[in-house]
Amino acid sequence: MKFPTLRLLSALLLGVSRVAAQQGPPDLDIIDCHTHFYDPARPQGVPFPGKGTPLYRTTLPEHLRAQKMFRKVTGTVIVEASPWVEDNAWLLNLAEKDPFVLGIVGNLQPGSAAFAKDLDRFAANPLFRGIRISGTAAEKLLEADSTGDLQRLADRDLALDVNGSAAVVARLAERLPALRIVLNHSGHAPVTEAGPTTEWIDSIHAAAKHPNVFCKISHLVRTALHEKRPPGTTELDFYRPYLDEMWEAFGEDRVIYASNWPVSESISDYETLERVPLRHAFEKGESATRKFCSLNSQRAYRWVERPGRR
Repeated sequence: MKFPTLRLLSALLLGVSRVAAQQGPPDLDIIDCHTHFYDPARPQGVPFPGKGTPLYRTTLPEHLRAQKMFRKVTGTVIVEASPWVEDNAWLLNLAEKDPFVLGIVGNLQPGSAAFAKDLDRFAANPLFRGIRISGTAAEKLLEADSTGDLQRLADRDLALDVNGSAAVVARLAERLPALRIVLNHSGHAPVTEAGPTTEWIDSIHAAAKHPNVFCKISHLVRTALHEKRPPGTTELDFYRPYLDEMWEAFGEDRVIYASNWPVSESISDYETLERVPLRHAFEKGESATRKFCSLNSQRAYRWVERPGRR
């Protein structure tokens, strides 16, 4: 009977370790920090998405859990896309019934007459973890030198999501150093075969200079023209220059996993959009992976663990 040579055994062990490295830690806690849930079947309907679109359907946490995944998602932070104030209450009611939901990033309008009252009302619920505004709204507040309502968030230990460029986030962070700010959607990186633009790189590093800024690595698995995908756009190497840039700028303590599901369905299935950034994180080691997948989001949103979540 012939026994395997030492070289063969070494090769086998190396192969096993590589496969394990591609899969990451076995007990990984993964919090998807950018999902949208809504129900067009409600009597009042929904302002988003529009009728006749593929997204116009009931979309709830159980529908996310039913997606084919690269690794099981164990919780989520929901971002409210509806401008209807009462939809913040609708989401909070949804969250109360499902420990899978760790927090709500609401939708309120800083500068409006009712903002302070509405913020006090919703912030009384510990599942309400902040609000999101557009980059355009952030620019208007800065130009008007009217950031008092944003300071109210900091005073209540809440976070601000900004759906805009990293450049405007850098300006906000300088003005409001006590406010935790979360840059959405990879700073809207213009993803093409040519790689990251100098403008995007500079803006990412400008935002990252401020320790109160976090970066959600989301909505990255795409190209500038969604319908024209060059070969390799479902693989890590296509996005590596963008991922490397964000990890270098923000470090392992301020990058956050997110999907933008179900809006992301127009560009990718869930398994692919999850696999690409997670495999990149696995290369950084177990500690960095755990930070990216859950621990950094807890620092950014200060969500509290819920009994029965896993």
